[in-house]
Amino acid sequence: MKDTGLPQQDAQSDFARQRRRRAYSKIASRLRFEPDDVSMMLPFEEVVAALGRRSERDIGIHEIRLDSIVGTVARRHGEFDRNFRPTSPGVRSRWERIATARRRGQTMPPIDVYRIGELHFVQDGHHRVSVARALGDTHIEAHVREVRTALGAESELRLRDLPLKHHERVFHERVPLPAELRGRIKLSDEWRYAQLGTLVEAWGLRASHARGELLSREDIALAWFREEYEPVVEALSEAGIGGQGSETERYMRIAMLRYLLLTSHEGTEAILDRLLHEPLGPSVGEDTMVHQILKEMD
Repeated sequence: MKDTGLPQQDAQSDFARQRRRRAYSKIASRLRFEPDDVSMMLPFEEVVAALGRRSERDIGIHEIRLDSIVGTVARRHGEFDRNFRPTSPGVRSRWERIATARRRGQTMPPIDVYRIGELHFVQDGHHRVSVARALGDTHIEAHVREVRTALGAESELRLRDLPLKHHERVFHERVPLPAELRGRIKLSDEWRYAQLGTLVEAWGLRASHARGELLSREDIALAWFREEYEPVVEALSEAGIGGQGSETERYMRIAMLRYLLLTSHEGTEAILDRLLHEPLGPSVGEDTMVHQILKEMD
């Protein structure tokens, strides 16, 4: 639709057009069977809690990309979607006033945002962001406060990812690997992060006993990675076994099998060799967890 040259009337058309785009997007998401949270704004406090706050600082006025703004501090989940299209007719009056002012050439003050990693969360200026995106802007001036967190925030982060991120963060607090190695540890299940942490701590206790000294968490983490994790992952890769998923998920299946077998069989290092080179079936016993893991490895 072409502009009429009348700012107020064109602003009304802008709002109606954004509402339609929101409706079309919602229908398309349903047809693609996408989860409901794909288009939802991220809540700032919940993201910070999951990723783990470390520090905060004011970094002043910056020009930021509009598509990096995906969340809210004010918890206005019912007014705009993740792309800042209006989801409620209740924002119409203020939205159209701002759009009219923009079309008349009036300068807008900077918005206020918090930055976490690659993402920005609006504290003040939701309507200005929505109007700017509707008018085709790519950047906006913002007063930025940067929050540093234990885990980073990638552009693909969704609401459903937060529980998993929380467990990932706790795992790295329990197992403080060097930063360059952390990216190797990837699990898609919250429980398995907790279980892996327990397995590493148990490994560290045995390693401390074998060395005759109490190892620090940092020493245990690095020793486990170099002496246990990498060799097992390499052996699984060479043997072409371990099932689907990341290398960590394949490692976890073997580690859990070894643990379960050691609790019901004679504790011998030959068990690991069997796990890597021999098919295991009902002979390992009737433990349902064993069979579940074996099924995952098929």
